[in-house]
Amino acid sequence: MLREAICSDAPEEALRYRGFASIAGIDEVGRGALFGPVVAAAVILPRRTTRLQRLGLRDSKQLKREDRERLDREVRKAAIAFGIGEVDAAGIDRINIYQASRLAMRLAVEALPVEPDHLLIDALRIEHACAQTKIIYGDSLSISIAAASVIAKVHRDAMMREMDNQYPQYGLANHKGYATPEHRAALKKHGPCELHRRSFAPVAKFYGPEALRLALENEERLQEQALRDDDVLDTLLNDAPEEELCLED
Repeated sequence: MLREAICSDAPEEALRYRGFASIAGIDEVGRGALFGPVVAAAVILPRRTTRLQRLGLRDSKQLKREDRERLDREVRKAAIAFGIGEVDAAGIDRINIYQASRLAMRLAVEALPVEPDHLLIDALRIEHACAQTKIIYGDSLSISIAAASVIAKVHRDAMMREMDNQYPQYGLANHKGYATPEHRAALKKHGPCELHRRSFAPVAKFYGPEALRLALENEERLQEQALRDDDVLDTLLNDAPEEELCLED
């Protein structure tokens, strides 16, 4: 279904119709990985994105590596501004992956050299004063969010290939830190290192039954926290409810 979705500038144009001009698309990658940071990017594109659309810019997960890297170069050339934010494994374990993803997104926005007046975010809202819109499957629907997904993905994948030189026993260049059978087998053989996320159950089990229990409880709390925080942010961010786009159904 998502492969048939049309990634376009329709969400951005809807916001421009309402008077917004500097619109940043935001997305993160690495949320489900067992190793390394969660990375987010924020991208402000010019109004004319015909070339990027024609080149096939869309959700990075739907692209081959060579296409992602080609589009990464094109986005960087075309963008008015872009910023990248990261939260490492220790930070993820300290505040949980949901909050770490939101923090990485906020850091990416703060890294923008140009101030946005509206944020288009894939599936989340963040603690930032700027007006913002959450779009479910935003990386498949919004050209700005797709651009952010490509920059974040290419950046994080390059980090994982570099870290593979330091930790060759895990095969990071192949799976980028995700919970593949290869990665799980390497964990079983070598055990986790300091860059693995101890708050994730497949890693926590190597630290004993209590660590695993806490990790499983944490996963349950994350679902509840995501729903609760969305309700809180709807109240705190006065602009957000008014600027909600009808793209979530």
